[in-house]
Amino acid sequence: MCAVPLEEPAWWYAGPRHGTGSLAERLLAPIGDLYATVLERRFRTTTPVQSGLPVICVGNFTAGGTGKTPLTRFLIDFLSQRAKTAVCLSRGYGGSLAGPVWVDAAQHSAGQVGDEPLLVAQSAKVVVARDRRAGLAAIVTAGGADAVIMDDGLQNPSLVKDLSIAVVDARRGVGNGRVIPAGPLRGRLGFQLGLVDCIVVMGPDPEGAEAPIFEDLKKRFPGPVLRGKVEAAGETGWIAGRKLIAYAGIANPHRFFRLVEGFGPETLHRRSFADHHVFTELEAARLLADAEAAGAELITTEKDLARLSGTTGARADLRARSRTLPIAVTFEERDLVRLGALVDGVLKGGPVRS
Repeated sequence: MCAVPLEEPAWWYAGPRHGTGSLAERLLAPIGDLYATVLERRFRTTTPVQSGLPVICVGNFTAGGTGKTPLTRFLIDFLSQRAKTAVCLSRGYGGSLAGPVWVDAAQHSAGQVGDEPLLVAQSAKVVVARDRRAGLAAIVTAGGADAVIMDDGLQNPSLVKDLSIAVVDARRGVGNGRVIPAGPLRGRLGFQLGLVDCIVVMGPDPEGAEAPIFEDLKKRFPGPVLRGKVEAAGETGWIAGRKLIAYAGIANPHRFFRLVEGFGPETLHRRSFADHHVFTELEAARLLADAEAAGAELITTEKDLARLSGTTGARADLRARSRTLPIAVTFEERDLVRLGALVDGVLKGGPVRS
């Protein structure tokens, strides 16, 4: 239902329009209205399944990167600190296996299970299933899980979600406020706000923003709106003063580039690719050649490196030559307490909403 285009139009995130918008928006708006109507009808006509395990959904209102996967990993670790085992349930976007299949980071490739599940599987249990009901059943049958973290799926009505969290990028917000393909929204914002119990806005507001999305959502949404931050989690001292070529095939590569730039490399050349990009041998060879010619080191995201796992030839060389900047989500103490209360409430007694 919520297919994401490989390359998002620049005007998606040009900001809310007070007039009629561009010609492309006007032409595509009826398709977006139909898309939104179909989504809403699915929720009205689908009876969701409840398994007995708490299901925490981490999703987003828009297509593209918001910090959803880092928050999923944060929640899995958060539960682990409470001696609870969480299993991640993912559709496995970009993978060939329909599932249900338990992801083995040492055996599977991103081409089989998707890059995000492969990344999460490096430190947690993950089930990939295009049919989320079948995936949930597989988790229940296997036993040993205290909770399920549904990575994406906010717009999927097939399961009862005990806690739904939407992640919003502070810089990108909801873009022009229109629904795919006229804008980045995966459904009408008003309808989607009714699907969630909590919103996490990732990152600081952009400087000079007329209407910061954090403040706007606090006015529109009656539940908790929290502020999260994506920060480097690994060693960063090696970056300062180095010549770097940074490459990323994610939905919001500029956020990664800004993060790297903040650690003071001598030079930083950026190479952007489409979200979930599958690198070719030629592209890998070019990146390696560019690094050699510039006397630079290669740096990429954890997801991009996961997507290169199991490859051969130049792609395997690219994986071996590339370093990553691991990231993690952090919260101010006040918001961490509020999020913890929501999660603990679900673990103790059931859904946040009656």
